[in-house]
Amino acid sequence: MTASPAPGAPEPHAGAPVAAVVYNPTKVQLDQLRAAVSAAERDAGWGPTLWFATTVDDPGSGMTRDALAQDAAIVMAAGGDGTVRAVAEALRGTGVPIGLLPAGTGNLLARNLDLTLAHLDTSVRTAFTGADRPIDLGVLEAERPDGSRQRNVFLVMAGFGLDAQMIAHTRPELKRRVGWLAYAEAIARSLRDRHRVRLRYKLDDEPVRAMRVHTILIGNCGSLPGNILLLPEAAVDDGLFDIVALRPEGLLGWLQIWLKITWENGILRRTQVGRKLMGLRREIRTLRYLKGRRLILRLDQPEEYELDGDAFGAAIAIRTWVDPGALLVRTPRVEHVGPGRPHGAGMTTSARPVTSPRASA
Repeated sequence: MTASPAPGAPEPHAGAPVAAVVYNPTKVQLDQLRAAVSAAERDAGWGPTLWFATTVDDPGSGMTRDALAQDAAIVMAAGGDGTVRAVAEALRGTGVPIGLLPAGTGNLLARNLDLTLAHLDTSVRTAFTGADRPIDLGVLEAERPDGSRQRNVFLVMAGFGLDAQMIAHTRPELKRRVGWLAYAEAIARSLRDRHRVRLRYKLDDEPVRAMRVHTILIGNCGSLPGNILLLPEAAVDDGLFDIVALRPEGLLGWLQIWLKITWENGILRRTQVGRKLMGLRREIRTLRYLKGRRLILRLDQPEEYELDGDAFGAAIAIRTWVDPGALLVRTPRVEHVGPGRPHGAGMTTSARPVTSPRASA
């Protein structure tokens, strides 16, 4: 039986756009999600939404390609960071936007775009009625110890060292029970490992250099859960990576890093006086920040790496670069409350409005 439009809502017409939802069945309340999508779909006058469940073997890329083959005008990712990353990978360069329906532990991209995390109806309606914002993607090609290569994208961060060990050591059952706090237990176990990553790197056209680090993070965005601003200058649409190498020596080194990230990058940056104080301080030796568009790393031995919070196994070398504006993200439409005074969040001047189904009839 076909659902009738809500009173006053436009009826779908021939050629009306169709949305798709790629959802992780372990992360969403499907009945609630279907109800929210159905209501927003009817209100917008769109055709029946396509539904695709992810699997253990495919976290979303294959389903997204199936949605594109059926001419989906937008693909909504309902799940955690892994689902969002997989959907974005298949949408890269297609011009079809992604809609974010956060349902995971970190929800890192939504946090960095300052999108709502707790209101499903708002997120769904934004997917149907919002505007498209182009953002950068990170592309990473890993060389495995056996010489094979694997290429993937990331939206937020890629990491080697403690960062990847933390992801690998996080117990899935604990993460399901306590969410982001599960990483605290993994960090405690990883800190007992005194292993350091020895590597050579080439950033853009600079000479090859050597480095010995505990962790290296390559960021497209800068914020983590808990209001932690790890990469304070990172922007999702500036065409650059922000890179940080953590090189602590003992407990004091970790304390310096923690104070730098939580205090200076967080509290001090929010006030004018704080920013002046930061300008008078010397950077601590345990943290090294870099910027660039292309990075090549060659490791002395295979190391685990992660992308957007998911473990991807071991690599002996990586090549990573920025793909500027390669993904469109559906964001809330800006409301103008006066000349030159936009009100709203999540859209830049480069965002494009969504064409109404009625307008295209």
